[in-house]
Amino acid sequence: MKLYLEDGTVVEGKSFGAPVKTGKQVHGEVVFNTGMVGYPEGFTDPSYAGQILVCTYPLIGNYGVPDVKTLESEKIQIRGLIVSEYCEEYSHHGAKMSLAKWLKDSGIPAITGVDTRALTKKLRERGVMPGQISEGAAAKKFNDPNEENLVAAVSPKKKRVYGNGSLKIVAVDCGMKENIVRSLVRPGITLTRVPWDYDFTGEKYDALFISNGPGDPTKCSPTIKHIQSAMRDNKPILGICLGNQLLALAAGASTYKLKYGHRAQNQPAIESTTGRCYITSQNHGFAVDTKTLPEGWEEWFSNANDGSNEGIRHKTKPWRSVQFHPEANPGPTDTAWIFDDFVNSLKKKV
Repeated sequence: MKLYLEDGTVVEGKSFGAPVKTGKQVHGEVVFNTGMVGYPEGFTDPSYAGQILVCTYPLIGNYGVPDVKTLESEKIQIRGLIVSEYCEEYSHHGAKMSLAKWLKDSGIPAITGVDTRALTKKLRERGVMPGQISEGAAAKKFNDPNEENLVAAVSPKKKRVYGNGSLKIVAVDCGMKENIVRSLVRPGITLTRVPWDYDFTGEKYDALFISNGPGDPTKCSPTIKHIQSAMRDNKPILGICLGNQLLALAAGASTYKLKYGHRAQNQPAIESTTGRCYITSQNHGFAVDTKTLPEGWEEWFSNANDGSNEGIRHKTKPWRSVQFHPEANPGPTDTAWIFDDFVNSLKKKV
């Protein structure tokens, strides 16, 4: 099995996932994740839609796969997987199957025996790029998934309601992780989960939540329009990951593509008021350009590694968002208080 990169690089290894049909290729954006654990949760994160994932941690598969109903979505979202060493013998009390079986059952190709350190170094220097996984030759054209509307592909088609509390929150699902639902559904709350382009402006609601999701935020123009309507109504808003970018766009700011993005549960984010550094979980390839934030807005968090934006907030209005995942599953949970603050602030107003 081979991985082809757009710059001409060819990497070969042993297949341990689903086979690729003869004469066919699996296309995706080749990115890397620096996490040591959490691969079942990461693979099911809809923010990875359209991507071929390179794991920098050398040993993958050693604890198998848990009950898939406990993960972040109903299926594996990555298009392909590249690892240094796949552990065939897994051991964990909660494991239900091997990683290889899960990948094969899901139709996801995977390659082991690759020098992922060298591959990651290339992606850091050159930047992430389109790639192909194939048993044979590469196709002439390398498809860039960021040209697709990936959010439309992972967002649900119908709305869904959780709970029956008096406090009503609309959650725009652009590829929402299940642990976000677990973090928001509490006593006294009704959470209405709606598709990415759903016009929620006619709903009766107390606050708006904007979820994570994959790809280029500028392709979500219906979502941005609806967020602007909520802002005109002065509704409290909290955004996560892609939601940070969408809130910024709705405010009038702009976004840009990062060279290689932030992916894994070890990203340092500095809170602007206290100067405290939190270790966070992230998965995104785009960021907010804070220089374009209009008057009244300010940076809330910044990345300690590269200075890129990790969150914004309005100085007087109840609107804020973060680029990382406070609901991180399996962790870290350093910033879980952001959900608590959001819900508690709403309860005070009801």
